Amino acid sequence: MLKAQARPVHLYMEANPNPNSLKFVANFMLVDEGVSFDFPDVESTGNSQLAKELFNFAAVQRVFIASNFVTVTKSEDVEWPEIQTIIRDHIKQFLESGQKAVQASFEKDPLFDENDSEVVKKIKGILDEYIRPAVEQDGGAIVFHSFQDGVVKVLLQGSCSGCPSSTVTLKAGIQNLLTRMLPEVKEVVAEGI
Repeated sequence: MLKAQARPVHLYMEANPNPNSLKFVANFMLVDEGVSFDFPDVESTGNSQLAKELFNFAAVQRVFIASNFVTVTKSEDVEWPEIQTIIRDHIKQFLESGQKAVQASFEKDPLFDENDSEVVKKIKGILDEYIRPAVEQDGGAIVFHSFQDGVVKVLLQGSCSGCPSSTVTLKAGIQNLLTRMLPEVKEVVAEGI
């Protein structure tokens, strides 16, 4: 009888601008491109056994899963060298077992809604094409929240949540790009930071 072989999993760690977050990058996609899952606490982990297990480590404050990576945010009273190998090994073993990082399926594209106005469609397109890849590079995500009276509201997730440089990124990068590309946009603000 043939035994199913475990998927070869290679993980490497990447630092990012948030000193309390570390990005664990896998050699394959964990979730669909452009979709992300933010777990700010253990109560929110209903569709991710991996996130739930990571919260068993006392130092883990937040878990974020997107593309081919897991970003873990730790408490400030612990240093990464004390826990990074343990967390990396746990993620690796979980993925080697063949389990999905997140149990989720979508009937339609969660990023785009046919009822969006033309301006909102353009905002979402710019966020998806120009901004999301750069933010994911740093272990986070930016999600469109709303657009009203010239103000775009976004949610910052993963390493961006609580990052000391997120305000600079938001104003100097994201707001400048959106206001240059779309005259309807006057300001960009982050919800929940």
